[in-house]
Amino acid sequence: MNLDSCVGCHSYPAAGGSSPFVNPQVAFAKKNDAANVIPAFVTLNGPVREVRLIKYSDGSPDGGVQALFTIAGRSDAPGCASTQPDFNLELARNNIALRIPTPLFGAGLIEQISDSAILANQAADQEKKTALGIRGRAGFVRFGGVQSRPASGIANSSTNDGTVARFGWKAQNKSLMLFAAEAYNVEMGISNEMFPSERDETPECQFATTPNDTTNTDAMTHTELMGGVEKFAFFMRFLAPPKPSPTSPGGSQSIARGRSFFSSIGCALCHTATLYTGNATVAALRNKPVDLYSDLLLHDMGPGLEDGVNQGLAGPRDFRTAPLWGLGQRIFFLHDGRTTDLLEAIRLHRSGNGRNGSEANPVIDNFAALGENDKQDLLNFLRSL
Repeated sequence: MNLDSCVGCHSYPAAGGSSPFVNPQVAFAKKNDAANVIPAFVTLNGPVREVRLIKYSDGSPDGGVQALFTIAGRSDAPGCASTQPDFNLELARNNIALRIPTPLFGAGLIEQISDSAILANQAADQEKKTALGIRGRAGFVRFGGVQSRPASGIANSSTNDGTVARFGWKAQNKSLMLFAAEAYNVEMGISNEMFPSERDETPECQFATTPNDTTNTDAMTHTELMGGVEKFAFFMRFLAPPKPSPTSPGGSQSIARGRSFFSSIGCALCHTATLYTGNATVAALRNKPVDLYSDLLLHDMGPGLEDGVNQGLAGPRDFRTAPLWGLGQRIFFLHDGRTTDLLEAIRLHRSGNGRNGSEANPVIDNFAALGENDKQDLLNFLRSL
C-alpha cells in the first residue's frame, strides 16, 4: 500500500484536498516496525506520491501502480516476508513515473457534468483553438479499458458503455465509485467488491478474509450496510466545491485584470471556466454551474511533462486538463508535484517545438509576452481560485 488512510493523501487544506506540507508516508513506512526502505522520491517536505514503473524488466510497457510499502516486518504481520520493489534502482534506470493526489472538492458536480456538455465545449471556439494548436480530445471508455479516440478528437470514456471518463490525471476513471474502489485497492491495499482479489496473494501475508471490504448484509442500519467504498464515494460526491476569494491576493481589481488576461491569452480555451451538470437524481447536483476551470479533455503536453505511461489510448504526453478551482490552496503543482512555484508550473507547460511540442506552447508564449505587472495580475487571479 501507499498509505493507510484516504485523508493522509487528501488532507490539505482540509479532508478531501491534496498533499499536506508534511508527507505522512515517511512515518508510515516504518510503522509498527515495518522493514520498508523509504524511496528517494518520498521526502518529509515533499508531496505524497504514487509510483508507476514505465516498463517491465523485459522492456515491454508497464504503467501500473506499484505498492510503495509492504507489511513485512510489522509487529501485526508475523511471518509475512513480502518484498518491496527496489525503487531507488528503478529511479536510476529512469523507469519511474510519479503522481500526486488530485483534490476531490466538488467531485460530485464533476461526476454529473453531461457528456454532451463536455463534447459541446470541445467543439466550441474551434477557430481560436486551431490557431493556437489546441487539439484536446475526450476519453471514452471502451471494452478492454479507458480509451481515447485518436485524431478525430473525442474524449477518455468508460469501459463497455462508451461514455466520457473524467477523473484521474489521464481521465482514466469514469465514476467516483470506481475511483474509490480503485483507491482502496491500489493505494491502501484493501480488496473490495469491485476489486476482490489481493494484489499479493502470498499465503503468509493474508491476515483478513477477502475481499477485505464488503457490503454488510446483516446490518441493522443503512450506514452499517454500506462498505467503505460506498461511504467514501458518498463523501467525495458531496464535498463542496472550492470558493474563490474576491479580493485575495492582490485585491479585486488585480484579480479582475488577471481573469481577463487568462481568457485573452488563451488559457481558458483548455481551462474552461464553467461547465454544467445535467438532470441529476440528487437535487443538490442537478443543473448546476461547475466553476472548475477545466474542459476535462486530454491534451498533449509535450516532452517536458511526458511520464512514459499509457493509459487506454492516453499516451505518455497526454493529461487531462487539471481543474484549477482551489488552486490557491494547493502546495504542489503538476501531476508529479515537481514544483511548489506556480510561475514555474505555468512555464513547464511549454516544451518541444512545432507538432512535437506541447499544445500549450503558443499560450505560454503569450503569457511570456505579458508585462511583469500583468503576469502578477494573472497569478493573483489563479491564486484567488
